[in-house]
Amino acid sequence: MPDRYDVVVIGAGIIGAACAYACARRGLSVAVLERGGLVSGATGSGEGNLLVSDKSPGPELDLALRSLRLWRQLAAELPDRYGDFELEPKGGLMVARTATGLAALHEFAAGQGAAGVTAEPVDPAGLRDLEPGLADGLTGGVYYPQDMQLMPARAAVVLLAAARGAGASVRLRTEVTSVRRDTAGRVTGVGTADGVIGAEHVVNAAGAWAGDVAALAEAAVPIGPRRGFVLVTEPVPPLVRHKVYVADYLENVASGDADLQFSAVVEGTPSGTILIGATRELVGFDPTPNPEAVRRLAYGAISLFPALAGIRAMRFYHGFRPFSPDHLPVIGADPRAPGLIHAHGHEGAGIGLAPITGELVAQLLLGERPELDMRPFSPARFMTDEEEHVDAAA
Repeated sequence: MPDRYDVVVIGAGIIGAACAYACARRGLSVAVLERGGLVSGATGSGEGNLLVSDKSPGPELDLALRSLRLWRQLAAELPDRYGDFELEPKGGLMVARTATGLAALHEFAAGQGAAGVTAEPVDPAGLRDLEPGLADGLTGGVYYPQDMQLMPARAAVVLLAAARGAGASVRLRTEVTSVRRDTAGRVTGVGTADGVIGAEHVVNAAGAWAGDVAALAEAAVPIGPRRGFVLVTEPVPPLVRHKVYVADYLENVASGDADLQFSAVVEGTPSGTILIGATRELVGFDPTPNPEAVRRLAYGAISLFPALAGIRAMRFYHGFRPFSPDHLPVIGADPRAPGLIHAHGHEGAGIGLAPITGELVAQLLLGERPELDMRPFSPARFMTDEEEHVDAAA
């Protein structure tokens, strides 16, 4: 590798890969540094959801709508040369168990519709048409045809390959040990066990470890891990046609509670396996299996699709989502460390929001006007009063 680049991207997960590709295809020289192997973080543990259905009107939904369009473009441009990432425009189905829950879901969907989401109310008979295997007794739901799914590990590998095709370098098992800054405080590169790599800009795309990387630059952000488990069944004939989940999923996504949060989420894959989620808990980087979480996954899935009671579970696994306390990603330049760009904190939405995150990062680096308002995602929102005073003085 050369010893200097326009951009060093820290992290080779889906966000880092998207940033690397967006920058490299615009002609910037890019190095991607990953302390582990390919898809060794949250990207390799995700379900591959590309969703608008779970987002309230506002900044994150604006990101999601734009990002879905970009995923479709990437699916049309990249697979022939770099490989397929199994994009499925299968839609999502959110269901309610009670009349009160259904009324709240309809109100939520009406607000989304005003913001550009296609949301179609469904009565119990309509639920049966969409998903014949659903349990009896559900009061209705909302169908979201814009929701999609892909294979996240493949998508990250394809994006990295495309970035390399545009000239980027990718180095695995290369941990960043320092972020170098000059006497004026501007970022000049990073230190690794193999030496210093110079850069005009450093992109922090380290996922759940982004807080540690930010600390190396003395630009603290409160990003940490939020653990989640996924249960995987044996391959079965087609049973679940869409992503299907219960409306209380919305509350769990928005919760900052450290205790175990659970809501039933069930979806099939092209290979025939069924993925069952979703749990959330703030336990640091503790990898210990949680039997209660796995039990809730199994029973929650059976409550939606009774036929799953006769299907064997092959395995379960966990991942660490990059949790942001205000539930918005951190994307943008850090005023405390000029040259440092943040791209993390997406929690469970990172797969879906990767392309737009990469585009926004590239636009910032090239001095272009970002296509969306960046203020809601700015790292400056986490600055202390003392840091804001120093920044204002500078």
